Amino acid sequence: MKKKARFAGVLSLILVLLLAACSGNNEATTSEGGETAESDKQGGTLVYGRGADSVGLDPINVTDGESIRVTHNVFETLLEYDQNLELQPKLATEYSSSEDGLTWTFKLREGVKFHDGTDFNAEAVVFNFDRWMDPENPYHQGDFPYYPFLYGGFKGDENHLIEHVKATGDHELEIKLKRKTAPFLSYLAISMFGIASPAAIEKYGDTLNEHPVGTGPFMFEEWSRNKTITLAKNPEYWMEGKPYLDKLIFQVIPENAARLNALQTGEIDVLDGMNATDTSSVENADGLELLKRPSFNIGYMAFNTEKAPFDNPLVRQAINMAVDKDNIVDAFYNGLADVATSPLPPSLWSHDDSLEKYDYNVEEAKKLLKEAGFENGFKTKLHTMSNPRPYMPEPMKIAEAIQSDLAKVGIEAEIVSMEWATYLEDTKAGAHDMALYGWTGVMADPDNFLYPNLSKTNTNVPAQNIAFYKSDEFTALITEARETIDQDKRIELYKQAQQLFQKDAPWLMLAYTTPPLAQMDYVEGYVPHPMSNDLFTDVYLSN
Repeated sequence: MKKKARFAGVLSLILVLLLAACSGNNEATTSEGGETAESDKQGGTLVYGRGADSVGLDPINVTDGESIRVTHNVFETLLEYDQNLELQPKLATEYSSSEDGLTWTFKLREGVKFHDGTDFNAEAVVFNFDRWMDPENPYHQGDFPYYPFLYGGFKGDENHLIEHVKATGDHELEIKLKRKTAPFLSYLAISMFGIASPAAIEKYGDTLNEHPVGTGPFMFEEWSRNKTITLAKNPEYWMEGKPYLDKLIFQVIPENAARLNALQTGEIDVLDGMNATDTSSVENADGLELLKRPSFNIGYMAFNTEKAPFDNPLVRQAINMAVDKDNIVDAFYNGLADVATSPLPPSLWSHDDSLEKYDYNVEEAKKLLKEAGFENGFKTKLHTMSNPRPYMPEPMKIAEAIQSDLAKVGIEAEIVSMEWATYLEDTKAGAHDMALYGWTGVMADPDNFLYPNLSKTNTNVPAQNIAFYKSDEFTALITEARETIDQDKRIELYKQAQQLFQKDAPWLMLAYTTPPLAQMDYVEGYVPHPMSNDLFTDVYLSN
């Protein structure tokens, strides 16, 4: 019999597990209530198989999911999103705001230590904010991509959001804003703003990327590039008795088939990133369990709108009609995706479900190309990552399907494939014509999908807005929405922005996915998080 488990709320710290029927020496000890005894949850190493390596391990300097899934277990944020995408306390236990919504006071968790033995306190949080926001700070080393597009730039910039961050007690913090900002609390829950040890920052400087030190359930031990990252149990973690695992290893296996084989042979315990067509074989296999990550992502192809002919919206609209998106979703997602229309996923409030996708229409696409001056088509390049992503399970095959469709309207697209870190570097530098891309939300607010990826403020290299879409009107709408407290008004602004996006077509929308994962049936307590920042605090092995 297979066991199923789920996390309880972040604050309750109660893990409810159903006991499996076991035999012989593998039988787990149970309490009177039928739960596995805490002592039997302790120990062991879990190997998590994935398709690509992390780019870096300093959370403020990364935006990719492969980095975040590691740093989220090493560093902790002031607040955190639970499985239901509700904000919960983490390193901050309470918060309140002034009547004008500008001054926020936080009470911080006491008795917490960083992995190097130093104390977590309000001064440590101030140290981190000073590093993040001040370009003159000696430890402000790197791009810090998330900070400026959330906080309106850095200290000294005209639109910088923060007036001050100061300690008002050993475990009390005050953050004063210059203007009301609706998603401010959500910013504090983003993994990129994990609190690092000030002593470690001073010690390692710009090599903190390879020596991460936080307060999380696991401590960094070793990184073998493009192979494994090994984390060890934090014996002084503030949640008593946790984590259960002794070690957590993230192992890179680029090919989906090879990764599945590694799961079947017991080389890895959890598999992330698999061919959708393999889900049935996992469901029917003894000893394996199929998991599904709740959908909170978008998959798309970005046009580099700074390069001809993609600076012409008619060309972008034509390509949207030339690609058979229904066929791609049917062929490569095995019922685990829906064709996308909006840059906001359907599970997120203010998603405009009145938007209609560009219908597959080869003749209409040809007409638009002719109107744009490309009756005979043109040559271009389509960049793709070589490894699977939650929103792009088989990127090369999807690229080939797009290539085939474009050929029908006279567009000859050469596919350029590269490994993940290089791919991010090239696309953020604008080296592409078209590029497969996607986004998994890191906060449950439309601001997180629209502002990083489509605001004109995020087109400076290295750009997160890899379409280099510089619409003044669109950016004004999402900026007003960010600074509007009234939720109904925000919804209206975001719907206007989505309508404008649909007309301008800086992306070819592909899919909203429910990414499949798999695990050995002895893995207990692992519940994939919608944001992909899975915590392994409550995970244990039953044999």
